[in-house]
Amino acid sequence: MYTLWKPRVLGAWRVPAAGPVILAVNHSHNIDGPMLMGTAPRPVHFLIKKEAFVGPLDPFLRGIGQLKVDRSGADRTAVGNALGVLRDGGVLGIFPEGTRGEGDFASLRAGLAYFALRSGAPIVPVAVLGSSGADTRGRLIPALPRLRSRIDVVFGDPFEAGDGTGRRTRSALDEATSVIQKRLSAHLENARRSTGG
Repeated sequence: MYTLWKPRVLGAWRVPAAGPVILAVNHSHNIDGPMLMGTAPRPVHFLIKKEAFVGPLDPFLRGIGQLKVDRSGADRTAVGNALGVLRDGGVLGIFPEGTRGEGDFASLRAGLAYFALRSGAPIVPVAVLGSSGADTRGRLIPALPRLRSRIDVVFGDPFEAGDGTGRRTRSALDEATSVIQKRLSAHLENARRSTGG
């Protein structure tokens, strides 16, 4: 990442140095996951669609601890593996919108709240800014950001998604999702303001 682009990492000290943690990342470009993996202060395990595990990418992704998920239904194995990462005190990376989009946290799925409530792990919001953009001039590969362009990776303050009761009901998931969306949107707005992104 540092060879191809110029990442500027802000607030990495906010990521707890030990123990389980969930990094909730906005997702507007396919480089966002690899950029976070390459700049985070701790190894990050992402749930990645099974279609990406093909050819030489399969052993590579497995070797760096990424988790295969079948998005066609409820993949219990993937959920168990993700909870295992947190149970072992690791870092789970999640794109809470479920797929690449505007990257503005506008439509969150309940998956992030589920993992946070089940594990009790704090959530650290992460904004990746500058990875997308309509201007494709000067790009070696149009689908990627211009080489040596600046990409900001901004870590926010960790927070708890639950209300402290340990409830994991449907209403508790809905409440946690609402809390998470507000916190992530506020972080993204602050990150854009502070970086000019």
